[in-house]
Amino acid sequence: MAVTTQAQNLTDYVGKSTGVSQWFTITQDQIDSFADATHDHQFIHIDPIKAKETPFGSTIAHGFLSLSMLSAIAYDAGIHLENAVMGLNYGFDKIRFLQPVKVNSKIRGHMVLANVLEKRPGQFLLTWDITVEIDSEDKPALTAQWLTMTIVTP
Repeated sequence: MAVTTQAQNLTDYVGKSTGVSQWFTITQDQIDSFADATHDHQFIHIDPIKAKETPFGSTIAHGFLSLSMLSAIAYDAGIHLENAVMGLNYGFDKIRFLQPVKVNSKIRGHMVLANVLEKRPGQFLLTWDITVEIDSEDKPALTAQWLTMTIVTP
């Protein structure tokens, strides 16, 4: 469950877990929609018959689809600042795709606030260490160091 706090308390959370998200099931419809949106129609994602012949035995989610789930994960497990006007994706310092997410797998994210920097008054750059796990798998789907910007009213 997400943490709600005031901006002046952000440093209290540095180095600490802010939560674990709910499980999200990655369906074939979701994979197909992502393929259409990104024009990435590689068979391993959209052709269950051909994908069955691969070492994965089924279609797999695009790595970027798994990564794009960070927004939903953050809603569940991140920090919600009081008086926030907006949150923005600021980028990544590191991303590693460690294991593919097979169709109909469930994933969830673990979030740790690694750093806070007030870039300008009311503009907080948050650095997150995130692990996205796959249900019933030993190895995570991905790890990332994600940068977000939260803007609050004074």
